[in-house]
Parts: sequence; C-alpha cells; structure tokens
Amino acid sequence: MNTKTEIKIIDASGRTLGRVATEVAMSLMGKTKASFERNVYSGMPVTVVNASKLRITTKKLAEIYHTRYSGIPGGLRILHGTETAEKRGLKELIKLATYQMLPDNKLRRTMMKHLKIED
Repeated sequence: MNTKTEIKIIDASGRTLGRVATEVAMSLMGKTKASFERNVYSGMPVTVVNASKLRITTKKLAEIYHTRYSGIPGGLRILHGTETAEKRGLKELIKLATYQMLPDNKLRRTMMKHLKIED
C-alpha cells in the first residue's frame, strides 16, 4: 500500500482572492478526489505560493470585512480588509477567506492545519 501523500501547490500570482480561496477549500475538503467522504478528512495538504502577488483592488479591500466576537456584550469587532492587509498581509486574507468557505463542522480545524501559505 502506497502511503505517499501528495501536496497540492497553488500559485496565487495574478489571481483574485476568491478564485484562490475556492480552489484551496475544494482541495482541503477532498472534493477533487473520487474518494470524497463528507464525514472523514479525505483532503490533501495545500501550499499557496506567491501570496504577496495576489491581484486585489483597493475597492475590494475596502468592501471586505471580518468579524470577531469576544462573547461579551459590545464585544463585536469589525475588521476591514485594508486593516487586515496592512497589519497581517495578504496571507491572512487568504486564510480567512478559505476558513469561511470550509464547512462549519469538527473537521474544519483539521483542514486548516493542512494549509500552508508562503509569500
């Protein structure tokens, strides 16, 4: 039995955020394989290269927002894409977009552990 795991490498240079995040999410879920099972992690590790060369306009960065909620009343924080890109870079935007595209179940954390993003 061959236990060699293949790693999918996705080049983000010149591509838009949504297109890259969709391809990453589909590979992490395992939907590109014939052996896809919804309740078992059957995906493959994904590496995104050239994340800093992602094509994204300033208008789109202003439209994107992410929320964080601390759990206390008044604890909702809304972070815009421009703030996230300045503080943490485009790598964080790819990570957040992919996270939101994955199913909201117990396998999400396992899938995100198999994601590696490089500049």
